[in-house]
Amino acid sequence: MVNNKIIFFLPIISFFLLISCSKESDQIIDYKDNYLTEEGGEIINAMIGEPSNLVAMIAGDSASSAIAANIFNTLIKYDENLNHAPELASQWIISDDQKTITFKLKENLFWADGTPLTSDDVLFTWRLVTDPNTRTPYASDYLLVKDAQTPNKQTFTVTYEQNYAPALDTWASLQILPKHVLKDEDINNTFFSRKPTGSGYYQLDQWINGQQVTLKRNKNSTQGQALIEKLTSRIIPDTSSQFLELIADNIDLMNINPIQYQRVFPSREDLKQKIGLYKELGNGYTYLGFNLKQAPFNDPKVRQAMNYAINKEEIIKGVLLGLGEAIASPYKPGTRWNNESLSPYPYDPSKALALLKEAGYERNPAGILVKDGKPFEFEILTNQNKQREMTAVLVQRRLKEIGIDVKIRVLEWASFINRFIKTGDFKAVVLGWSLSLDPDQFNIWHSSQQGPGQFNFVGYENPRVDELLELGRRELDNDKREEIYHEFSKLLLEDSPIVYLYAGYGLSAINKRVQGIKKPAPPAGIYQNSYEWFIPQSLRRNELAVQ
Repeated sequence: MVNNKIIFFLPIISFFLLISCSKESDQIIDYKDNYLTEEGGEIINAMIGEPSNLVAMIAGDSASSAIAANIFNTLIKYDENLNHAPELASQWIISDDQKTITFKLKENLFWADGTPLTSDDVLFTWRLVTDPNTRTPYASDYLLVKDAQTPNKQTFTVTYEQNYAPALDTWASLQILPKHVLKDEDINNTFFSRKPTGSGYYQLDQWINGQQVTLKRNKNSTQGQALIEKLTSRIIPDTSSQFLELIADNIDLMNINPIQYQRVFPSREDLKQKIGLYKELGNGYTYLGFNLKQAPFNDPKVRQAMNYAINKEEIIKGVLLGLGEAIASPYKPGTRWNNESLSPYPYDPSKALALLKEAGYERNPAGILVKDGKPFEFEILTNQNKQREMTAVLVQRRLKEIGIDVKIRVLEWASFINRFIKTGDFKAVVLGWSLSLDPDQFNIWHSSQQGPGQFNFVGYENPRVDELLELGRRELDNDKREEIYHEFSKLLLEDSPIVYLYAGYGLSAINKRVQGIKKPAPPAGIYQNSYEWFIPQSLRRNELAVQ
């Protein structure tokens, strides 16, 4: 799942080992050569799940957002140092009382079909995301705008009723949609979700269900031209299959697992020569989440018991090979928003059993926990992701040791989200959150955000947490905001609506034929400048000829 303010960069890259020049000799490519920048070529990456919808405000999943980010633009963006920078807007002016933001759009902006992009499109998009008939988890940020105006075609102004600390950040995530295409469409059920017209570097070329999505360069891109001609995302749910495809030169980039990073690549000189590895602590975490609307997880003692019963360090070592960190708050370690005074629940089966006894459970002679004659049993749902599957197995094993029978069901991503998450038809899930740079997590944890398709799908409610989330998004003093979110984190840890399992490192394998990747990686990550990446003509897959 993804948070509303996160910006996604679609991973793009290519792969090559050697060219067979003749039957007698091979030439090994020297990837240290200083190649001249060239346009063209195709990059193929692998994705675990298929996009559900290319309208990001409706989709809410990372696969959709990753692809849509190449098709659409926002008013502003983050630069490589995570500062706000122009995108559709050339500048923005914040009023003295910090309640009004005026955006000045760049000149000569166009949609992919050649229609001018103006402030009318921005106003239309704002009205769309705040329309009560639009099924979106992102509305709450934009509902705080009390007035929006378009004084002219190049100006968009919003005014807030009260100070709103993340205001500017929200405009770095709302992808602007074309009024001329969508004005008479139902955004919840429209052809546009599979045939979008955007303004970004790329436009949709082909979408083959269950197989791949291909984008081609948009000649009318508002940001100029990307260097790579085509981006193809192949849908390969199994990461082992992805890895085989990478080695076979059938895909160009993938997110690899810790075993591949720590053991496979170091032992293979051939792979080290042609593929670069990148490691970054992500802005997110993996968790075991509960449906708080259903017994037994409506009891905080049961949830706390789960926290004590699960060995997080075992998961980090066994699943991630140590490439992760245990966490106690929903914020990235090392940031000011992370409450350093909090510690993860230790692994303590005795404490877990004591809490379960307080909740009314007793172990029968067979060692099974029983309450009112019913055994403690439930099912964990997760998507086709090997790390999550392995994590679920370790959770299952530890819970079995204290008398809880756990089943695991692995689902295809779109089905998982649409059939189970959006409908609330689950007991427990292993999932992950990718988070915003701003600490506001109103959309995930506020009790008002529990409708169909909204992000508080676990059904968490705590009046004090609601109050803190409301205060935090209106407090402009970062020191005071820090105090607010530290208290919020403390309450969340105590209530245990989820069990934090780990914050893992993002591990990417990128073939060295792709040039233009910044080294070392900037704070925004290696994909921040992917529009500047290029593949020299001599290294492109479709230009190889074996003789």
